[in-house]
Amino acid sequence: MTKLKFDITMSLDGFIAGPNPGPDAPLGEGGERLHQWVFGLKSFEQRHGRGGGKTNRDDEIAEESLADTGAVIMGRGMFGGGPGPWHESWEGWWGEEPPFGMPVFVLTHHAREPLVMKGGTTFTFVTEGIESALEQARAAAVGQGVAIAGGGRVVQQYLDAGLVDEFQVHVAPVLLGDGVRLFDQPGADQIELEVVRVVESEAVTHLRYSVVRVAPSAGSGATVEDPN
Repeated sequence: MTKLKFDITMSLDGFIAGPNPGPDAPLGEGGERLHQWVFGLKSFEQRHGRGGGKTNRDDEIAEESLADTGAVIMGRGMFGGGPGPWHESWEGWWGEEPPFGMPVFVLTHHAREPLVMKGGTTFTFVTEGIESALEQARAAAVGQGVAIAGGGRVVQQYLDAGLVDEFQVHVAPVLLGDGVRLFDQPGADQIELEVVRVVESEAVTHLRYSVVRVAPSAGSGATVEDPN
């Protein structure tokens, strides 16, 4: 079975984005500070169509997280465009050639035709819930892993449903004070984790976990991030 995973950067006080996200600040106020550790790494530069970049242990871990991924799932909030019915002119935050280079499945309540972009990224909009999105992503991944890109509510829904196999959190030495928390509303069922690896660097601490046991919450597969 194709593994479901997520790989995300979090502030020391638990936030994955700052407050007041918008078109000019998709990661919220101060949210870009979270990702200073990855900017300028060779894997990041190559992912964005540029050459050069630093090679170090952080770069190896960033590259590793992309190596066995064949499809991505994200919430409506991460794709952007505001709540409610789609504005067809909105094609995401990333321009005409997004950095994914693979199928991306966007959870939403509002149907939309697939959006084919340059560089191999196709956004498919899923209105049938998290389990349908995972089924479609697994088929598209062709044996590789499926990654949850965010946001925090989508991550939590998949955890509560007992569908996540492993995850990695990069803890940045940043205190945001407010914003979007990664584990804001944990479900009623206990989730058991096993520490797989801890790697420290001057810029960030990488924590990898395996999900050992989780009891699914009743009806957890019926919700999606976008409530509108």
